[in-house]
Amino acid sequence: MDASKYDLPKNAANHAQLSPLSFLTRTAAIYPDRIAVVHGAWSYTWREAGERCRRLASALARRGVGRGDTVAVMAPNVPALFEAHFGVPMLGAVLNALNIRLDAPTIAFILAHGEAKVLITDREFSATIAAALDQMPAESRPLVIDIDDPLAPPGQLLGDMDYEAFLATGDAQFAYDLPPDEWDAIALNYTSGTTGNPKGVVYHHRGAYLNALANIPTWGMAPHPVYLWTLPMFHCNGWCFPWTITAMAGTHVCLRRVEAAAILAAIAERQVTHMCGAPIVVNMLVNAPDTLWPDLSARPAVKVMVAGAPPPAAVIEGIERRGFDVTHVYGLTEVYGPVTVCAWQDEWNDLPKPEQARIKARQGVPYLSLDGLMVADARSMTPMPKDGVTMGEVFMRGNPVMKGYLKNPTATDEAFAGGWFHTGDLGVWHADGYIELKDRSKDIIISGGENISTIEVEDVLYKHPAILEAAVVGRPDETWGETPCAFVTLKDGATATEADIIAYCRANLARFKVPKTVVFGTLPKTSTGKMQKYVLRDRAAGLAKA
Repeated sequence: MDASKYDLPKNAANHAQLSPLSFLTRTAAIYPDRIAVVHGAWSYTWREAGERCRRLASALARRGVGRGDTVAVMAPNVPALFEAHFGVPMLGAVLNALNIRLDAPTIAFILAHGEAKVLITDREFSATIAAALDQMPAESRPLVIDIDDPLAPPGQLLGDMDYEAFLATGDAQFAYDLPPDEWDAIALNYTSGTTGNPKGVVYHHRGAYLNALANIPTWGMAPHPVYLWTLPMFHCNGWCFPWTITAMAGTHVCLRRVEAAAILAAIAERQVTHMCGAPIVVNMLVNAPDTLWPDLSARPAVKVMVAGAPPPAAVIEGIERRGFDVTHVYGLTEVYGPVTVCAWQDEWNDLPKPEQARIKARQGVPYLSLDGLMVADARSMTPMPKDGVTMGEVFMRGNPVMKGYLKNPTATDEAFAGGWFHTGDLGVWHADGYIELKDRSKDIIISGGENISTIEVEDVLYKHPAILEAAVVGRPDETWGETPCAFVTLKDGATATEADIIAYCRANLARFKVPKTVVFGTLPKTSTGKMQKYVLRDRAAGLAKA
């Protein structure tokens, strides 16, 4: 049958816009009495979760927030940030979850660039937020609402109202609809990229919906998982897991601080089934004292999804011996978090554990939601041979690819040139179709799962009165994956120690961006004066082995 000959248009009976909002609607209706959120001693049901999200949407609407407006949240993994993943898009507004590790100038830039109309901020970060607001013109400052979390350390309240009082002004029966267009923006996430100023990555409802659902078969998730929030919700919207766990009518176990004792206690007390994080989180657990470890022998393995810098095989092997099951995924901020997975093959079960761990460190094959993945020549985009040796750039395309970079058409066009998303990551293609990262074509450092722009760090170093030249590369680190390593040449007659330069950077950068190592000497350059960073990377790797 040639369907094109018949008039069979979309209509209300056979078509709806895809949006994660439908997950909350369904779960709150079908499982109203199941526990939705746990935060310390406090917990509430899915009925209450639905009502709290509706109250948030209503309260924001009464203050003029509507379709296309940005609502920023500066918070760790607490209930308010989870609720914002639904309450904000209920209005057609856009959620901008801020990286709590950023410094005040960067936060000020993001708030201004994203045109945040409301800022919901946890009191723990009041010093940074106060400094950021001071750097903004009065007319562009957002309405500030405080999260006065009893589990937070002391901190100043900056707004006119705290979050719970704000919710009380909203209607628990607030009516909301799916977006009129699933291509509408749902979230705004900033990534440092390769320049000092971060770029605003815009997600749409369709991509969020599809990638949230793709997480389920990728992990083989059974209904009602108990998910521990060891991955920051601000990082790629928690890889879409605020929406995934809601779709599964699971339980969100909040965690303010990612510490071994707190993680292991929560696993034991809450019967946690799933958690995510960068390799640093797994390595922290591997090296935790035996006195912190509960007896996990009588319960199913805790499933842990790992992404960021490729996890060392020894770390994977170590955590699996403790009763965890590792799934390795790969992605970027521009693709909603992970979109490839090292899908496990049954025949690998018979391999020695070290060999299994080596295989699990590969980045793998596409998620169900990703339509295209290839390793190709960066310029011609000709696919590379699947020989496990020939390196090329990793390219992706499909629904879980961002709309583009906010207010940056040039960067957007470059990212999508040729009809594929250019990741900037270099890798190889194996004969079985699995990809494996080998290097990055850009100079980004991935430390503890966070991107660090070397240009931004270098800009600060060049402002030091004693430094003539500076270059920053990643130094391999067993804990963080990589840490910034600064190579500097001092001005004639000038003096400075490693401690001096690190202290200077701490005063001018977010702490995780500060170089952990400073090496003094002449910097290698090409005949045209360009810094030879590949030489410096080799030197930094040599330092790691020394």
